[in-house]
Amino acid sequence: MSSKAEILQKIKQNQPSNITNLPDLDVISSENPNVLETYKTVLKNIGGESVEVANYNEILDFIRNNYALDRRIITTIPELSEVAALDWKNDDPHTLQNVELAIVSAHFGVAENSALWVTDDILGQRVAPFIAQYLAIIVNKSDILATMHQAYKRIGNLEYGFATFIAGPSKTADIEQSLVLGAHGARGLIVFLLD
Repeated sequence: MSSKAEILQKIKQNQPSNITNLPDLDVISSENPNVLETYKTVLKNIGGESVEVANYNEILDFIRNNYALDRRIITTIPELSEVAALDWKNDDPHTLQNVELAIVSAHFGVAENSALWVTDDILGQRVAPFIAQYLAIIVNKSDILATMHQAYKRIGNLEYGFATFIAGPSKTADIEQSLVLGAHGARGLIVFLLD
């Protein structure tokens, strides 16, 4: 018998006699019925900002009032073409170095850590949310989940070329223990919570 087989045999022989069932993680979401408020609080605590909007016109108004429209703004969302370019998705990623604001959508968000799930099919280019100075992500309020466990259930076995969770603006404090925003991504994140 090999040493690997011997080790595995000893593990099998030394299993606990009473096995405890795993906890019901769905109870967590029922204990927190207001996942939207939790999402907003957690996002604020990690440096992001949330804005509740009823439609894309309210997003357009917010962008017009809060961002310099003479700077480069890009989006993947046709409803926002009045303030942002749509024709950048096939460009060389290096040409996105001067993007002030990138506006994309998310499949869903997670209240416990304010993460947003994005995949390459809605990003336009993988680099877009990380190279822009500022990032705006639109997510439907009804698509805010309570926990990461629910998020992974929702992702399931979906196929995609690239996907990631994004939470808050980019930050690091490992350089001389000084907080730096935008060290390896956007300096600011705004999440539009759409009705």
